[in-house]
Amino acid sequence: MHVPDGFINAPVSVAAGVAAAAAVAVSLRGARRELDERTAPLAGLVAAFIFAVQMLNFPVAAGTSGHLLGGALAAILVGPYTGVLCVSVVLLMQGILFADGGLTALGVNITVMGVVTVVTAHLLFRGLLRVLPPTRRSVTVAGFVAALVSVPAAAAAFTAVYAVGGTTDVPLGKVLTAMVGVHVLIGIGEALITAATVGAVIAVRPDLVHGALGLAAPLKLRVDGALVDAPAATPAPAADASGSTKKVWVTGLVTALVLAGFVSFYASANPDGLEKVAADKGIDEKVEEHAAAGSPLADYSVKDVDDARLSGGLAGVIGVGVTVVAGTGIFWAVRRRKSDELTAASTSAPVA
Repeated sequence: MHVPDGFINAPVSVAAGVAAAAAVAVSLRGARRELDERTAPLAGLVAAFIFAVQMLNFPVAAGTSGHLLGGALAAILVGPYTGVLCVSVVLLMQGILFADGGLTALGVNITVMGVVTVVTAHLLFRGLLRVLPPTRRSVTVAGFVAALVSVPAAAAAFTAVYAVGGTTDVPLGKVLTAMVGVHVLIGIGEALITAATVGAVIAVRPDLVHGALGLAAPLKLRVDGALVDAPAATPAPAADASGSTKKVWVTGLVTALVLAGFVSFYASANPDGLEKVAADKGIDEKVEEHAAAGSPLADYSVKDVDDARLSGGLAGVIGVGVTVVAGTGIFWAVRRRKSDELTAASTSAPVA
């Protein structure tokens, strides 16, 4: 659903850019509460994983394909504020390096694919957990539903933006119907990927899944006829936790590299949902050439590498590497800012 340059006029693109910048600023502050020493590198990995899986277009219907948006997955794994940042990092890397998603439309893409999907998924996910049993399966089920709904919600948001700033005169009712219809199908794929990924992580390290924090109710003991909280279990040694987190990180990174470097070659070549609707309804009449069209990695291929499989695979590996480095650097900086603020607060506190 990457919106290219030329779909949305300049004033609305600027307004969307301002809205996206505000959302990122709020998310930078909010992410300080979500990130710690374990989850900061995990957030960088989540961004890289989303980048990799977005290269895997899957067929849906009538010559149309879809790909993961990733907002729901990020919100569940690392929290809504960090989730917005994860998707924003991915979109920035895709726009600058791979000419995917217009640079003037970056604000539109962050707003639609990042903010709308994350907020929709987070609110629905939390609402479902309030009524479902407090189990790991409930987290997976709630993630499935939240991811499913987040995709057509993003499609509707794009249509709303296009209604205000579209560069062509097309029947908006037909655009909305087509966009939401095809993205409901894409949402099913998004839901399956999200549920499978969340289920895999929660099975081995539920403490690393933001959406599962506080899931287990405290153990109760009956003492003299009254129920009291059982003593807290002795925490695992820090070294063991660190080693386990490292294994999750390495496994996730290897998986992302394999998906982007090898599996992506077998992705569907059909246009994605937005591209198909744009071609059918005439939205793309004024599409502009991407400003980064001359990038050596444009269109997810390495310039001057003739073998298509090798070219695409190298581009995918480079993309995963750049995204995980950029994402991890940003999230570590956010985490360090939080630590510095806590240190400053503690040293300035009056001594009794």
